[in-house]
Amino acid sequence: MNFSTDMHLDQNYPLKALNTFGMDVYARYFVEPGCRDEILTLMNYRHMVRLPVLFLGGGSNVLLVNDFGGLVVKISSKGIDYRETGTGEVLVTAQAGEIWDDFVGYCIGQGWAGLENLSLIPGTAGAAPIQNIGAYGVEAGELIERVSAVEIKTGREFILTRSECRFGYRDSIFKQELRDRAIVLDVTFRLAKFRHNNPSPDKYDGGHDCVADPGPSAVKLRVDYGDLKRELQAMGIADPSPANIRDAVVRIRSRKLPDPALLGNAGSFFRNPVISDGVYEALRKMYPAVPGYPAFSGSASHSGERTTESGKSAVSIAENSVSENESSDSGRNYKIPAAWLIEQCGWKGYRCGDAGVYPNQPLVLVNYGKASGREIVDLAHQISESVFTKFGIVLESEVNVIE
Repeated sequence: MNFSTDMHLDQNYPLKALNTFGMDVYARYFVEPGCRDEILTLMNYRHMVRLPVLFLGGGSNVLLVNDFGGLVVKISSKGIDYRETGTGEVLVTAQAGEIWDDFVGYCIGQGWAGLENLSLIPGTAGAAPIQNIGAYGVEAGELIERVSAVEIKTGREFILTRSECRFGYRDSIFKQELRDRAIVLDVTFRLAKFRHNNPSPDKYDGGHDCVADPGPSAVKLRVDYGDLKRELQAMGIADPSPANIRDAVVRIRSRKLPDPALLGNAGSFFRNPVISDGVYEALRKMYPAVPGYPAFSGSASHSGERTTESGKSAVSIAENSVSENESSDSGRNYKIPAAWLIEQCGWKGYRCGDAGVYPNQPLVLVNYGKASGREIVDLAHQISESVFTKFGIVLESEVNVIE
């Protein structure tokens, strides 16, 4: 295959440096489009490729189990554009290959608020809408204005608005109807120009108005999340700016999560399960210390209605279990920290060979050097089974496992 651009097709290409788990696997063919036009050009050749295709961004949400026998496409398009709305807001567009944390830092440096809670999340901007990345009380979907994408089969470009992206908890249309059917080209965020408007800077109330300048609109800085609030207090900051929030988030994440450059991992391996209030109350009767946080009913995930080896589950004992994606009569759901469930099952700090569970955060599975993808998968299955056996809750993977 010959391209009319600077793209070069490589064979038997090593992928170890392109996935944060550091899996030592190879791609039969590899190509790296460096701009939007090259991505679209590649789509024109797509019908000629009779092989499976894997699209990679930052490689931070994928576990490669084996060599890939098809074409790996590494999206490396770069560029940031913005347009002020005249009402104190700004529309900022990032090309899909922009490194996410670099993009967040750029926006904070420009004086635009909104993305600060999402600092230090690995990956690229193009992955943000796919996964609907979130942290410390904020999800990307809340700030996305639109997503530009291209259909793989036809090469047709299209745009989706925020509502059309169907964002949910770590979910979007790109993980559902458009899975393996479309590639994100760029993402536009609606952010706010900011200045402080806190009449009582000495009073820390967990949230401050960030007023757009100029114009009447405002965005609420989200600092009421427990860990973040405590970190800001420890830093002695009563009236945080977006830059202060970014610094606090970076400090927290640096303590809790391993640096992929030093220890192979893909961040949180499991999603936090969302269950109905009935299931939550049943769990609390059996495990009074179980933490839970109210979640929107629309973000409900699999509740874990399944039978253990003994024929009963912690949830079904109370006859309060709900089916998949079904909300309770009250409409209230609760998010349970998967890290707590895993730790209660004794997995925190576990290691078998070079596959293990990170001591500081049991939600993170790690490769200590030479673990295989299969060993990480097997460890994840063991953890999931033990959590279900003890709590009757099914853990779902956040990481895309490529067998």
